[in-house]
Amino acid sequence: MTLRVYLSGEIHTDWREQIIDACEGLDVTFDSPVTDHAASDDCGVAILGAEENKYWHDHKGAMVNAIRTRKGIADADVVVVRFGEKYKQWNAAFDAGYAAALGKSLIILQQPEHDHALKEVDAAALAMTRTPQEVAQILRYVLTGTLPG
Repeated sequence: MTLRVYLSGEIHTDWREQIIDACEGLDVTFDSPVTDHAASDDCGVAILGAEENKYWHDHKGAMVNAIRTRKGIADADVVVVRFGEKYKQWNAAFDAGYAAALGKSLIILQQPEHDHALKEVDAAALAMTRTPQEVAQILRYVLTGTLPG
């Protein structure tokens, strides 16, 4: 069995690399959004032209980034969405909802302080985890039937 996993959400820590490293040797491929924050924010105006109004600057970037995000989520077998400690991550919540609407297997990665705010997102997920290692252990179990330890 091969799994295609889309790693969505927070871009300010190395959680993606931790999951990828922990899944070494498994038959799994990973995709993600562009994680270079500046490139992600400015892709629309860099390609389609400058905008004086910040709303339209951001809107152009969101539309261009959505091409990659929609494709990645649509092609995924499993979607992992990380809610980090910083910022209001509305885009991560949107990705989780989009994945759930498509019937994707959804794993949420969040800290306890987000439990109440994310209760509806968590209810749509097949697993809610606290660490990248737990995500990797789920993927290992799904692919091999092997429990940790």
